[in-house]
Amino acid sequence: MIANSDQALWTSRDAAAATGGKSNGDWAASGVSIDSRTTSPGDLFVALKGPNFDGHEYIGAAFKAGAAAAMAQTDAQLENGEAILTVADSLAGLAALGIAGRGRAVAKVVAVTGSVGKTGVKEALAQLLGRQGETSYSPGSFNNHVGVPLSLARLIPGASYAVFELGMNHAGELTPLSNMVRPHVVIITNVEPAHLEFFASLDDIAEAKAEVFSGLVEGGTAILNRDNPYFDLLATRAKDAGAGRVVGFGAHDDAEFRLTGCELSADGAFVAADFDGHSLEYRIGLAGRHWVQNSLAVLAAVHAAGADVFEAAGAFSTITPGKGRGARHRIDTGKIEFLLIDDSYNASPVSVNAALAALSAIEITPSGRRIVVLGDMLELGDASDEMHLSLAEIIEAGAIDLVFTAGQKMGLLFNALPAAIRGAATDHASELSDPLISALQGGDVVLVKGSAGSETGVIVNALLGLDRAEVKGKAKDIV
Repeated sequence: MIANSDQALWTSRDAAAATGGKSNGDWAASGVSIDSRTTSPGDLFVALKGPNFDGHEYIGAAFKAGAAAAMAQTDAQLENGEAILTVADSLAGLAALGIAGRGRAVAKVVAVTGSVGKTGVKEALAQLLGRQGETSYSPGSFNNHVGVPLSLARLIPGASYAVFELGMNHAGELTPLSNMVRPHVVIITNVEPAHLEFFASLDDIAEAKAEVFSGLVEGGTAILNRDNPYFDLLATRAKDAGAGRVVGFGAHDDAEFRLTGCELSADGAFVAADFDGHSLEYRIGLAGRHWVQNSLAVLAAVHAAGADVFEAAGAFSTITPGKGRGARHRIDTGKIEFLLIDDSYNASPVSVNAALAALSAIEITPSGRRIVVLGDMLELGDASDEMHLSLAEIIEAGAIDLVFTAGQKMGLLFNALPAAIRGAATDHASELSDPLISALQGGDVVLVKGSAGSETGVIVNALLGLDRAEVKGKAKDIV
């Protein structure tokens, strides 16, 4: 349904004022889109122009999908009768729209960044806050110079809470994003060896992460991993930027949200923690020791945003992983059944280690095996070979029965493993599905893990395609 002015996210007048553009008529939009394939009725379609694409070519498709209006550059060729907001530059126009969206918001705003875990923390935090008040948040990994302003442009003016993910792989990238978001609360999940291709050292990565404090609202809260060696540096940078409070989370004795105990299981954990003289006991429905740590960061942010920590802790068991981030699928081919763990969206040495530990903890049937499918970890620079090879010791020390790899770097790891646990190795993920499928047995547990650029998602899709329920069009069994 196309929005009217009373229910609109943006009207032609508001959008023109925000962007400095000129509208050729009156319109009201209920959403904002940059992709004609996912444009919904009532959206404002923003036609972005890049080196390899031009969104102006899809304005017609966006209007066919029901767009209320389009934002376009002055040199665009437009059809008569279309509602157009004309701007000098569409990307700058989107940024201006996002800044205006943030400026009119009343929400408590939380920004999440870190080397590992930021998307999962963002999703969990948004879901838990959403149980206590209207919450806007960035979908997927909309964490760059396009995704952040788009998410801000979609920010509901009257929302109680807003959660945004901020990403970077170069120095200087977080500063403008943080200045757009202007968070009241900042979470840095950790500082780990990721994106080393673009940094000389971990120290440099830590300094780049600290840029997120540049937009922190005066007197705001910084939530930091107390168990990470860069806590002191980040705490100092936060205070220098005007943070009113620094909150540590973790097992460290000085952590404000302090882990006092946990019992890990194959599908989650029971957690005990203390904060501000209170005790918490709750269950996580997400597997892995890293999620125990992440849960403390989430609850610290709930508290800092003024929401009910006890209600959030009680609801943590309802949080489920998203696509490519540990989602579990029970696959029944009609001949065998196996469990697929889809962790194909991203990979770094730390996250692969955590995923392998979680896989090793899963109980299997006598006929089943623990199988890991690994794609290359990207952006590791000169340390790449060493970091891929370092996984061999971890795999051999765990309870992994069979290893398949895709990519040249993971091929180094494959050759370093004992012959008894080598499944198959290929240069490209698309070539690995057939040998993997041929090797499957009933009761197997299959973990697929890789950086998004290694395209291990194609392997996940091939395995999902085996499911008898999928073929029949039934709902998938996600555990």
